[in-house]
Amino acid sequence: MRTTSAGSASSGSATSWASPARASPTGTAPARAARKAADERLAAPIRKVPKDSDGTYGAPRVTAELRDDGGQVVNHKRVARIMQTIGIEGVRLRRQHRTTIADPAAAKAPDLTGRDFTATEVNTKYGGCITYLSVGGGKFCYLVTVIDLCPRRLAGWAIADHVRTELVTDALAIAIRTRRH
Repeated sequence: MRTTSAGSASSGSATSWASPARASPTGTAPARAARKAADERLAAPIRKVPKDSDGTYGAPRVTAELRDDGGQVVNHKRVARIMQTIGIEGVRLRRQHRTTIADPAAAKAPDLTGRDFTATEVNTKYGGCITYLSVGGGKFCYLVTVIDLCPRRLAGWAIADHVRTELVTDALAIAIRTRRH
């Protein structure tokens, strides 16, 4: 039904299409109340699954358990939201491994490349990366790579069980020995 701004039916230029008014972007109050009640009913089985797994299961596994045990079809995002609401979270097995401990008193290194990682000639500009690789048992190996920025090829690398300065200088020494003239 077309209505004018005054509310009477018309075919004038000041018309708009009337549509049912919504109470909010998330739905009507009865729909929100029904969703909240359904979430509260779902919270009890969600609480039970982490207790049975010694608190190790996160939202994906809890969702799978709900589907397997009770046959409840529920979205993993909904399970995650409810778990967050009731204060349950799964165990994260991956620990953050801190590789750099900066000295606050040390001077900042200058940016010699000016954030320009392109080179027009071989052997004029190098870049690099230091990363760590898990080798099991909580142990890590550290890999340093040196890349020639013109051809974007690996110029040198070194690997060790420590991340001291010698590791970087070893990778640079290998890059110097293998560079093309």
